[in-house]
Amino acid sequence: MAKLKGRNAIVTGAAVGLGSSYAKALAREGVNVAVCDLREEIHEVAEILRSLGVNAASYQGDVSDPALVRSVVDGAQEEFGSIDILVNNAGILRDRMFISLSEEDWDMVMKVHLKGHFCLANILGRRWRDAAKAGNKVDARIINTSSGAGLQGSIGQSNYSAAKGGIASLTLVQAAEMARYGVTVNGLA
Repeated sequence: MAKLKGRNAIVTGAAVGLGSSYAKALAREGVNVAVCDLREEIHEVAEILRSLGVNAASYQGDVSDPALVRSVVDGAQEEFGSIDILVNNAGILRDRMFISLSEEDWDMVMKVHLKGHFCLANILGRRWRDAAKAGNKVDARIINTSSGAGLQGSIGQSNYSAAKGGIASLTLVQAAEMARYGVTVNGLA
């Protein structure tokens, strides 16, 4: 993965679990990483990334908040000079059987998963498109986190399954639309 050294990434949902693992793996390959999460631990993750020898920035907040997302993109771009990779990983669970699920639990999961995956990709996608149209070479990546639950369903997770299925579909559309601008889009499930 020597091709990654010196590139710049944003990873959401990076305070714990997969997101933290993605951020650390990128840093070990020489990628500068901006991490974002609601949890306070996100600042500790940035310190760990710096200890791996890369530049790192941390942002605490909700990835479905357009103002926060703009500050993440603007701040990371100012810190690193460019953004080449987006790993959309932020997510939450509000597990209940479908008939016991509240509208609030449905909306919260859709907001974090679907809107959260949309917000950063939309802002960065516009910037990458504009750069490509201006004649600049773009070599960018979006990696979206889906789930087997989104592909096959999961009892007690109708909201999560629907959101993750939406992310799988979103990934297919993003890949088809963004390829012409030099952006590769993939999903992990």
